[in-house]
Amino acid sequence: MAFLPDLGRGALLGRLWGMETLSTLRQAVLWPRDLSPVVPEACADGDDVVVLIHGFFASAGAFRPMRVRIERETGAHVASFTHAPGQSVRTIARKLARVVDRIPATSRVHLVGHSLGGIVARWYVQELGGHARVTQTISMASPFGGAPLAHKLPYFIGRDLRAGSATLVRLRTGANAERVPHTSIIAGEDHLVVPRESGAFQHGEVFVLAGRSHNSLLFDREVVRIVATQVAAHRPVTPLAKTG
Repeated sequence: MAFLPDLGRGALLGRLWGMETLSTLRQAVLWPRDLSPVVPEACADGDDVVVLIHGFFASAGAFRPMRVRIERETGAHVASFTHAPGQSVRTIARKLARVVDRIPATSRVHLVGHSLGGIVARWYVQELGGHARVTQTISMASPFGGAPLAHKLPYFIGRDLRAGSATLVRLRTGANAERVPHTSIIAGEDHLVVPRESGAFQHGEVFVLAGRSHNSLLFDREVVRIVATQVAAHRPVTPLAKTG
């Protein structure tokens, strides 16, 4: 019966491979959607706006299912934009800045980034003055400690995502310079961001979701629940009305 543990491990790996393959195919189907920036303009005073930032070789369309759930479960508006594959963290962060500039100044802005998108969110906050506009940042499967496959990516983004790169070191050393809260969401079976600890930013809460893979986080209801909880946690407390 000694073969049973190996058989169980094989079944788990097969399930994870299927999950990641399906998630990647869903991204491919959604690729043509939301190629132009989606920015809510009719926001009331103090509304929440969640800005979604996708990862490498994807588009904002990958967030379509998540966007619907976030809007339904939080009541927040959602903004997104698409960036071309291979661009540097700095270049994408400047595009993010232009999107945030279009959001009413009275809104609470929450940045939610998948993979590369989480790195971009923190760069905007720490290096481009985004701390003045952003309430919090949330990352999903973001390689803050570097990505082992970065050397296979196009020059600019591959350089930025290598372990020990100037970009990642600068984010780490300046993590506490601008006090914008951060939440790291890690896929427990992520084979692109390894070791698992490299998916956690230098400060803030960390959630490890067992049995999830890198891209499956995009379509995971638990991720939406965490995002919804964090958005609600940063809303101002409404004073109780006086009675009598």
